[in-house]
Amino acid sequence: MMIRIALTGVLLHCSVAVAAEPRVVGYFIEWGVYDRNYHVADVPAGKLTHLNYAFAKTVDGEIAVFDAFAALEKAYPNSKQSGSFYQLQLLKKKHPHLKTLISVGGWTLSGPFSDVALTDESRQKFAASCVRFIRKHGFDGVDIDWEYPVSGGMKGNKNRKEDRANYTLLLAEIRRQLDAAGKADTTQYLLTIAAPAGPRTIENLDLEAIATHVDWFNLMAYDFHGSWNETTHFNAPLYPIRDDPATDAISRKLNVASAVKTYRDANVPAEKIVLGTPFFGRGWSGVKDINNGLLQPRTGIPKGTWEAGVFDYKDLEANYIGKYTRHWSDDAKVPWLFDAKTGIMIGYDDPESIRLKAAFAKDNKLGGVMFWELSADDRKSSLLKALRQGLGLSE
Repeated sequence: MMIRIALTGVLLHCSVAVAAEPRVVGYFIEWGVYDRNYHVADVPAGKLTHLNYAFAKTVDGEIAVFDAFAALEKAYPNSKQSGSFYQLQLLKKKHPHLKTLISVGGWTLSGPFSDVALTDESRQKFAASCVRFIRKHGFDGVDIDWEYPVSGGMKGNKNRKEDRANYTLLLAEIRRQLDAAGKADTTQYLLTIAAPAGPRTIENLDLEAIATHVDWFNLMAYDFHGSWNETTHFNAPLYPIRDDPATDAISRKLNVASAVKTYRDANVPAEKIVLGTPFFGRGWSGVKDINNGLLQPRTGIPKGTWEAGVFDYKDLEANYIGKYTRHWSDDAKVPWLFDAKTGIMIGYDDPESIRLKAAFAKDNKLGGVMFWELSADDRKSSLLKALRQGLGLSE
């Protein structure tokens, strides 16, 4: 905001920073329209500022629709066009404040990124395809979800040591072409990335350089522990726990606060960090009744809601909370469930812990809060409401 002040006959122009409304970013999963029966019409758009549609894929070095039926062909009543993409356009007409981004990649679709980022030609080709895609399908920007440059992604993904530098170059080229397109279209197209929170994957990004090109980082501050661990723990602890037997430097950084500090220490502006929160929990089975199941060896992984060891919050609320005993960590500021009879321990987030994480984002002047993902909340939007409360927003 520009304020003009008259002082002794001289007109001064003073720039005054106006606090931006915190971002509330939710991921909408393309496959949710099937077994989950979750559709664009179910999105509580009035409670969001941005919606990321997950995921598009990469074909021959260009962005492409992953599931054409879900995105473009599935029929909806009282709709002249089919597919979730068109439903998003209708949603934005009802909620003009809402911005939508197409998210590219994700855990299972990140394999082509190393080749896409490799050369000037390949980067220009991919960036140009992003511009065409968002113009064609009515998106307001692109969210790059490369999991992960250099190493740490799904087995079989192509990786190079040059990925670290090439990722920055790729984002710079996308930024350049989005800005040119935005100028031509008299709008501002957004560029964000889904960013890692684990110490080993963070080090493969040039955070300070990337920050100059992206509008913000969606910091995936979850999956710190899971089925890959032989000992029970928390999916997304806000802080470390004092009695954690793991004392090495890496393990002590597997928490939200440490991840945020790493980004801030790398000179990433606080307002460009959007804190990711999980609307799901992770569990273990074969856990003995010691310390209420926390930090104990496991022998197996429970079934989960849609995949082994992973539980939607709505599933936990309906089928586990109240039946399993809820415990709370004063250190980590997150709850867990344990049932001695079944030997199952589940680390998860509920309204109390989500509210605290959102308040942490507010207190640290971060750019807002992101969550994965919309269909995992209950139909009352209990977690989303708590998130907004923690940010100081109306429910």
